[in-house]
Amino acid sequence: MLSEKMAKALNDQINAELYSSYLYFAMAAYCRDVGLNGCARWMEAQALEELSHAVKFYHFVAERGGRVVLSAIEAPPTTWASPLAVFEDVAKHENKVTGLIHHLVDVAIAEKDHATNNFLQWFVAEQVEEEASVGEIVQQMKLMGEAQGGLFMLDRELGQRVFTLPPGTTLVAPAAQ
Repeated sequence: MLSEKMAKALNDQINAELYSSYLYFAMAAYCRDVGLNGCARWMEAQALEELSHAVKFYHFVAERGGRVVLSAIEAPPTTWASPLAVFEDVAKHENKVTGLIHHLVDVAIAEKDHATNNFLQWFVAEQVEEEASVGEIVQQMKLMGEAQGGLFMLDRELGQRVFTLPPGTTLVAPAAQ
């Protein structure tokens, strides 16, 4: 059973993951508007990944006897100064999410909730991957500077991304036995 404090923190994270999905869809729309369909596809895959994270938290709270409480999702920005600015915002956002995940681990440890701490370790590892991935894209965009050809090549590469559900993740709860 989840403590009240842990359940509240996990519900806050569900909201944060839903906001992340919403933000990445807004970024995808911006990328499409400026003709970078590969960047848009990358962002759409990222949005779906964040949505799957929200669902993973949702199911965990329910499985542990907690009550899922959804709250309003803040409207994300809709414009950026450049494609680089978009990916720099992705990097900042993923750093923020890493902090949120670390806070959840701290709460789980303080609450002596070993099951939640164990569950959260997947997200700790996931955030390392997220930060490295976007960091590489930002670095490449900075290196190419104003070289439009480089941006179009990167756009083509990013457009190859395909979202797949992480192993062991399902979007719907298993059928009742």
